[in-house]
Amino acid sequence: MHIYMQNTKIMKSPLSISSSSSSNLRKPRIISSPYLFSLLPFLLFVAILYGEDFMCLFGSERPFSRTVKKKEKLTFAVGTMEEGCDVFRGRWVRDESNRPLYQESECPYIQPQLTCQEHGRPDKEYQYWRWQPHGCDLPRFNATLMLETLRGKRMMYVGDSLNRGQYVSMICLLHSLIPEDQKSMETFGSLTVFTAKEYNATIEFYWAPLLLESNSDDPVFHRVSKRIIRKDSINKHGKHWKGVDILVFNTYIWWMTGLKMRILLNGSFDDEVKDIVELTTEEAYRMGMENMLRWVRLNMDPKKTRVFFTSMSPSHGKSIDWGGKEGGNCYNETTMIEDPTYWGSDCRKSVMEVIGEVFSKSKVPITFLNITQLSSYRKDAHTSIYKKQWGPLTPEKLANPVSYADCVHWCLPGLQDTWNELLFAKLFNP
Repeated sequence: MHIYMQNTKIMKSPLSISSSSSSNLRKPRIISSPYLFSLLPFLLFVAILYGEDFMCLFGSERPFSRTVKKKEKLTFAVGTMEEGCDVFRGRWVRDESNRPLYQESECPYIQPQLTCQEHGRPDKEYQYWRWQPHGCDLPRFNATLMLETLRGKRMMYVGDSLNRGQYVSMICLLHSLIPEDQKSMETFGSLTVFTAKEYNATIEFYWAPLLLESNSDDPVFHRVSKRIIRKDSINKHGKHWKGVDILVFNTYIWWMTGLKMRILLNGSFDDEVKDIVELTTEEAYRMGMENMLRWVRLNMDPKKTRVFFTSMSPSHGKSIDWGGKEGGNCYNETTMIEDPTYWGSDCRKSVMEVIGEVFSKSKVPITFLNITQLSSYRKDAHTSIYKKQWGPLTPEKLANPVSYADCVHWCLPGLQDTWNELLFAKLFNP
């Protein structure tokens, strides 16, 4: 059975050109500047969101200059995707013969918040889906090639628990090739390090849910009621990222606190009276993206390193979004969304527009992993109630599973393995 998916357009153009006579068609039309300036950012944003990676679009060197200089090959690239292949547009195909890529019980590194089978999920259907781009094929994940590429190098995922899930997925995809006495995992505060000793390689995760310094930076005790970010403070965390060869950023869900974000200008988060201003989520997120790009420009060598940014991970907290009953969510969902134009209310388009605008102005070489749309269809793949709970559940909650279903995180093995397949494709075949 095939479920065909296409990317939905973010916004239709507010302008339409029509004519009432043939003479009008022969005359050049002039669009007033206010409309022009409102239209261009959206066209550019759509091109970024559903097109190639940022390295290709906004690199400092064009494929052909006046001297017909050939574009330099990206670091780690061994080939290129066939022309016109957009690996982020496609459909989910059931593939029981090749899925899952590993077994939950055989990967000891999965956190108990993501081990859905161990915690009683009765079905495995969510494990058997493979992403199939339109008109081309996604390169098969090659664990041997990945490990050999990492020999003597560091790979790091930086961000929140969703990026940690992708980090663990990568380890699960690789660890079976490494002898037991040649691998280890250790945690040092915000940093978790998986070491492949034989390869002199590390795959690391650094907890920084907002990238900038914040009052949510403790890797264990970070559930605060009012999140506060320190202005222009990425170096607080960034000093731990220096020397990394492959860097994968994400940040989104922790910014979604409402309409405003609190920004600390001076002093300590613990001060009773704080020097704070409030910005809209979009303004604050823009500051975060600009800080990230500035850090990459100053600290990463594009001739030796690669940097990726993973787009927002969708949640499925409102079943009315996909035509379900009001008050429902991802609980008890075992099939995916088939509407190719689906876009959930949790994915704030205005934040995606900020990404497009900020990245379009930068020449920093970052590869964009657009996992949002393809993940939006997967309401079946969340951990829901099948995970370790943070505390004892009340009788009231137990009587209403919808009330404590986790519709943000994803079961492993599952969807996030596909994110790493896309990362693999863009790393070796940009």
